[in-house]
Amino acid sequence: MSGARAGSARTEHGPGVLVAALSSAFGVALIQGTGLLDAAAKADPVTGASDTVGALLRVTSVVFIGVAMYSGAVVTTNTFSVIVAGRVRQIALRRLLGSTARAERGAVAREGLLVGLIGAVIGLVLGSGGVAAIAAVARAAGVLADFPYSYANPTALLPAAAVVLTTWLAAVVGSRRVLTVTPMQALGGAEERSEEEGRASRLRSGAAVALLSFGALLLFGGVAIGAVDPLGLLVAFSGGIVSFTGVVLGAHLVIPRALRIVGRLMGGSATARLAAENAVRYPQRSTRSTVGLLVSVTLITTFAVALRTFGDMITIASGDDPVYYAGVDTMLTTVTVVFSVLIGFSAVIAGVGLVNALSLGVLQRTRELGLLRALGFSARQLRRMVLAESGQLVLTAVALGLLLGTVYGWAGAHSLIGAVRGAPALWFVGLPWPVLAVVVAGGVLLTLVASVAPARRATRIAPVEALGVE
Repeated sequence: MSGARAGSARTEHGPGVLVAALSSAFGVALIQGTGLLDAAAKADPVTGASDTVGALLRVTSVVFIGVAMYSGAVVTTNTFSVIVAGRVRQIALRRLLGSTARAERGAVAREGLLVGLIGAVIGLVLGSGGVAAIAAVARAAGVLADFPYSYANPTALLPAAAVVLTTWLAAVVGSRRVLTVTPMQALGGAEERSEEEGRASRLRSGAAVALLSFGALLLFGGVAIGAVDPLGLLVAFSGGIVSFTGVVLGAHLVIPRALRIVGRLMGGSATARLAAENAVRYPQRSTRSTVGLLVSVTLITTFAVALRTFGDMITIASGDDPVYYAGVDTMLTTVTVVFSVLIGFSAVIAGVGLVNALSLGVLQRTRELGLLRALGFSARQLRRMVLAESGQLVLTAVALGLLLGTVYGWAGAHSLIGAVRGAPALWFVGLPWPVLAVVVAGGVLLTLVASVAPARRATRIAPVEALGVE
């Protein structure tokens, strides 16, 4: 029993460690990058004397630490939940053979803790090393001045510790549904719940609406405060976190409906219709797969829109006081380049999570895929079906993420009006079209990449072997 458990764990821990490492590296790199930029601003004779740049970097450092920890927590939790969901039947069988619920829960919790520890350590090294490498290249290119900076930053341990904690909690929570029922009931519930069975309770839906409403009040309250004080960004940031938590908590109310709409755009062929139904048949699995990517697209769009809108404010304000804003454009360009690279980590994390979710979905549907092959589906049709499912998930996440990110980005930029002397309120959104085009193109590429491994696995399933799986 223990040998089988160890073998199963080893095959599944690779993606889990990778996601935990990337999440940790993302957070560590954001913190180290923010500290490096702060030191660069203080060392510069022009921007070092500017209250605008100093206040901006100090406030944004706090914001990005929160963003790093929140993003890593959401993506890691959802990824490990998918992994645990794919092992329900194995756990149930071990319970039938005499294993206790306490023993199974302890084993899953230890695995989550180990995955988090390994990933956090790897991410700590990669994150700090990556920022050091970027800084070295920037100095060699003359973009960044040579000044002393220590990467032994205790704050960088925060996202690593958060990854360990959230991965462990994800393992515990993800196993609760199986370990709280009898073995026979667990065998009967070893599949993901259907759309009708998976409808969340009124309490969860009510909490989602309450968080979204309260977060929206804080978000736009931060915009109002930001007109006179740059600390309005912290209020707006808190509102963004609270409201987006409401979005994540209530994702089961929105994402399946959005998936159904997007599914209609996939065409009317047999493979497209099957893919559309598969995406909404088990909404919990689809929602977990989509939420990680939704976080990444929202984060990237928020950052891009906020910088573009804030840059427009600086441009208008600098026309009235060019001396005061001398050097600010250069610092904004540096901030854009560094943070664009760092935030790109979140897209990689989400991509790994999506590939893992699709692969586990194929494993959990072995009998279904075998039946399709037995009924005449070709390997090419199966590949198209998996590609359509991947496209449906990615397109939904990209569309919702662009919408949310635009709102959050506009609010974030306007919550900093108080830090920009003479800046006007812009009631239009500065859309960074090149960045949005990259997001859409990245979504198309991710669709193709995410479907490769699951499609290969699906086409290798022999009909006779698959139909014999219980």
